[in-house]
Amino acid sequence: MVYYVFAKCIMKQPQFTLIKVWLVVVLFSMIQKSTGSNSTYIDAYVNDTVKKTIPYTLPWDDMPIDLSFMFEKEKPAGKHGFLKVEGDKFIFQDGTEAKFWGTTFNYTANFPSHEYSEKVAKRLSKTGVNIVRLCVLDNEAATPNLFQFTSGENINTMNFDPESMERLDYLFNCLKNEGIYIFFDGLVYRIFKTKDGVENAGKLGKGAKPYSTYNRRLIELQKKFNYDLWTHINPYTKLAYKDDPAIALFDITNENDLWSQKATVEPYRSELDELYRKWATERGITVSKDSLELDSKGNINVANFFTSITESYYKEMILDLRRIGVKIPIAGTNGWTESTAYLSAQLVGDFLDAHCYWSLPEVHTVIFCNDPMTGSLNNIIPHLAFYRVQGKPFFVSEWDHLWPNEWRAESPLFMASVASFQGWGGIIKHAYRNTSDKYDVDMIGSSTFPSNYGGILNSFNDPAKFGLYYHAALIMRRGDVKPAEKTVSVKLGSPLAGGGKAFQLTGEKHRIETVLPGYSTNGDIVNTPDKSLAGANKEEVLSDTGELYRNLKKKIGWIDTPFTKAVYGFIGSEGKLSLNDLTVNIKTDFATLAISSLTNEPIKRSTNMLLTAVGRADNTDSKYNADRTQQLDPGHGPIRIEVIEATINIVTDKKNLSVMSVNPQGFINGYIPSEYKDGVFSFEIGRKFRSMYYLIQEL
Repeated sequence: MVYYVFAKCIMKQPQFTLIKVWLVVVLFSMIQKSTGSNSTYIDAYVNDTVKKTIPYTLPWDDMPIDLSFMFEKEKPAGKHGFLKVEGDKFIFQDGTEAKFWGTTFNYTANFPSHEYSEKVAKRLSKTGVNIVRLCVLDNEAATPNLFQFTSGENINTMNFDPESMERLDYLFNCLKNEGIYIFFDGLVYRIFKTKDGVENAGKLGKGAKPYSTYNRRLIELQKKFNYDLWTHINPYTKLAYKDDPAIALFDITNENDLWSQKATVEPYRSELDELYRKWATERGITVSKDSLELDSKGNINVANFFTSITESYYKEMILDLRRIGVKIPIAGTNGWTESTAYLSAQLVGDFLDAHCYWSLPEVHTVIFCNDPMTGSLNNIIPHLAFYRVQGKPFFVSEWDHLWPNEWRAESPLFMASVASFQGWGGIIKHAYRNTSDKYDVDMIGSSTFPSNYGGILNSFNDPAKFGLYYHAALIMRRGDVKPAEKTVSVKLGSPLAGGGKAFQLTGEKHRIETVLPGYSTNGDIVNTPDKSLAGANKEEVLSDTGELYRNLKKKIGWIDTPFTKAVYGFIGSEGKLSLNDLTVNIKTDFATLAISSLTNEPIKRSTNMLLTAVGRADNTDSKYNADRTQQLDPGHGPIRIEVIEATINIVTDKKNLSVMSVNPQGFINGYIPSEYKDGVFSFEIGRKFRSMYYLIQEL
């Protein structure tokens, strides 16, 4: 066992390549001699020649590979000064452009023990995560929350619980030290109480949406919340939150708007009616004396009224936050309603933010969409692209491709590559975990799904999603995928307009931006929402840089850059796929296979590379209906991954490369047979020493 621990310690230092590989070769030889044929640990991987799946549960407190050395100069978070906006980019005070790849903590995951905070911060750093959205701090569905540390009746939401704040402060400090920035939300799911001075509080629901966007008492309570949060001094950083540059971004409220959420509860509905009558009278608009139908879908006046009310709310909140001393970029809410009027209101903020999901199951059911995103014309990208407004930075603070969808391994690299290609400021997958009380979980989701709906959002141990963070972080943060060469400006007209055909595939071909009414277009190509740039051919799209490709009919895609190369989708039927300096022949029908250089040299000249191969991943003994759209049994641990079988050929000038298979604990399973001939390094995975992670390094 000592040999294994020493080998793992060496493996955790990817920068010491020559010494590491030599020592590991020696150690592996010693292990084989000392353990003989009775080593069940090795046999579990070496002799697994019949099964098509292998157990691969990622540990909660560590990761098999450590990439933190690649971003060591970015520690601690905040070293570049406060984040600010310049044009359509996020820039730190010292002039460094900011690019973020991140995840979300929900509910009690924001208030973990000190031990958990220390370990989770280091774990995220190892994968390349550099921003965490701390979300749903304010909801009493679980404890701790901001207002109470232990369970029991919460009679008001006026003050923060000191124990909860201490836990949050320590987590914040651990993340900051590891170079991980914070994205805060203001109002999310707060349940206002009668003793908060809120009328008819019991009927308002989570976040009192949409009443909290216009009611005076609810707005004043939000201001107090913001004041208490931003002026709070963290005892571990010795800074008030408003003075800490490790906090990067802030949303005033989460998924809260008048367009999609109807006001029905009194006296708030009558209040909204009166606001509309006053607004209309000031503009000479005739209003019926009868009850009002405030529907923005077919009424331009109502749509414009909603914009006016929302703008006033944002302006008031932003002014108050600046008065408190908050320096960072602030957004209104997160785009999820496709409406020009809605989008216009968001211009009050410093940046635009959006949310979108693929295969979101019906709430509290086991019915879900099992379609692959790679074959879709209307996947996540067209919806998100609508919210990227000309002249404003854009951020995606929430997206996901949810388990139990079996094709979710297609999405992390696809999303990261499009975000980098588009020049978006950052992208955060939702979510990491909803809790931190059960550390060592060896299954995806929850054994109580569907009753624990939040369990499907947990991705911290999902090989098909979290397992691909390494490459996604490199694509986004290192900028492996180049920005688009041309920009398409989509000119919107009526306040009632939403997205359209113009957003289909365009985001994968060119940079795309929305131009609102009253603004001039600056793009290389000007388009209208109803006109598709894809033309008659909607089966494939190639980026104008030549680095990204997706074939909707075949349901495959690839990323081809000097530092990261990947293929994903139903690539098993394609036979040989050739990228620049890389050829792969994958036998498994569905897979994502990615290679990234872990040095400052491109793959062609790199002496240290990470190869990840993963496709289907699920719990042991999980069960579904015939067309796999209903989960009958979530199964149990351990998590198992389908073995990806592939032949790989890399054009390289490095003659002494070796391929090591790495198991979930970071130990070496064995060395994959390989050869170097005529400038090509060749090897095969999936037959011996099966895994999802392989290190390719020079001896």
